[in-house]
Amino acid sequence: MVELLAEFNPDIAKCVLANAPYGSKYTSPEIQKEILSIFASKIRNHIREEIGDSKFSILVDETCDVAKREQMALVLRFADKGGILQERFFDLIHVANTRSLTLKDKLSFALTNHGFDIQNLRGQGYDGASNMRGDLNGLQALFLQECPYAYYVHCYAHCYAHRLQLALVDASKEVVSISQFFQKLLYIINTVDSSSKRHDQLHQAQLVELENAIANANIETGQGANQIHTLKRPGDTRWGSHFGSVYSLMKMFGAVFSVIQDIAADRSIGSLRADADTCFGYLSSFEFIFNLCLMKEIFEITEVLGQALQKKSQDIVNAVRLVSSTKECLQQLRSDDGYQEFIVTVVEFCTNHSIVIPDFEEAYIMRGGRARHQPNQLTKEHYFRVEIFYATLDTQLFELNHRFNEKFLRRVLSVHFPV
Repeated sequence: MVELLAEFNPDIAKCVLANAPYGSKYTSPEIQKEILSIFASKIRNHIREEIGDSKFSILVDETCDVAKREQMALVLRFADKGGILQERFFDLIHVANTRSLTLKDKLSFALTNHGFDIQNLRGQGYDGASNMRGDLNGLQALFLQECPYAYYVHCYAHCYAHRLQLALVDASKEVVSISQFFQKLLYIINTVDSSSKRHDQLHQAQLVELENAIANANIETGQGANQIHTLKRPGDTRWGSHFGSVYSLMKMFGAVFSVIQDIAADRSIGSLRADADTCFGYLSSFEFIFNLCLMKEIFEITEVLGQALQKKSQDIVNAVRLVSSTKECLQQLRSDDGYQEFIVTVVEFCTNHSIVIPDFEEAYIMRGGRARHQPNQLTKEHYFRVEIFYATLDTQLFELNHRFNEKFLRRVLSVHFPV
């Protein structure tokens, strides 16, 4: 990078590389951080000059970095000299906690430190968290006390998507079996995709599987068909990424199962064999396959809504319609006919991958000390149908109804389509 900059800028070339005083290379971490700090300072100063004494608004969101430290992303929104609306990312501010007073103090310091007059603040854009939108002690209320024209605008598009994310997260945490399923899913992905060697093994296993399928004429061939896939790792902040993880595992199940067996049989890799053996137990479990298919069904229903809610150009009427249709689809899946179709899919998947299908009329015995607390005559049919299938969908529907109730939808419509 230093050589590239020197090649294009004669002033930099005069003081770096062979021309650098005392043989400096400008590549130590301390120097790099100082250079980045100078860049950031110059950019912020340019934004400050661009705004001048004009009125401006702030857009703020909270997030965590990889070290789990709370911080605020601050964006300034203003009209430039040509009257064109501009948005500029201004700063990433570390905060000790997310209390509204702490956020207010940090934001005020950041603005006044760069010469902004709080009295020129004309808008606040936050999400629907109580510490942001609270009418009495929320961040927007604290700024309104100082500047009565700093009107608060709720980020409805963001709130919609955020509410959907929360509904999915809460639904997974409420049902123990589903919560454990996602822990097992991540464990499998980490084990199979732990190194470039394992990654290559997975690709090779897919090629062998495709060759066998083509030889037996089990799949169609053509341009762009039968591509090699990779396992997708679920993200912490985007629950929709779990759909990619579930879908990719189902698509590559045979190849993943083959690689896991190879790792478990390899005596030269030490402790990784134990991890592979644990994964083998998960993948060969009917309960894991049941949950895998169930979450795929749910994600396929909610994914359309999730994608629509994250679009920059938000069609609120369409979003309201999608919320209703999502609830209807989940309710249809929960019906007797929906369950029968679903269990056929699970059994077919298990048959294709040689997974043992249990006798649903047998008694189900909970593991560990929980067995003495289970209801009498609990069959496996009851466990899978009621304790997992119905429980997961009921929790999902409850969360969607709670977070996207009629009062919330009327409020959104009234804001976007006032009488």
